[in-house]
Amino acid sequence: MKKILVKLTFIIALTISSTALLAQGPSDPPGDPGSGGGAVGGSASVGGGIAILLSFGAAYGGRKLYKYWQSRKDELEE
Repeated sequence: MKKILVKLTFIIALTISSTALLAQGPSDPPGDPGSGGGAVGGSASVGGGIAILLSFGAAYGGRKLYKYWQSRKDELEE
């Protein structure tokens, strides 16, 4: 019971403190797209994030492939 109470207190403290730790306020809404304003979804680019995710996926796949080749190498040598 004590462990549950400690965990619950910790979770509640984190939840309450997270609202006070905002780094910046929300941005202004974009202009009307029909009048030549900004894009409807804002102007955040996703190209950098996609590149990072693809590189992490390639590294993970390469590691799995390397481990598979190493396990097959040990089986073939025996």
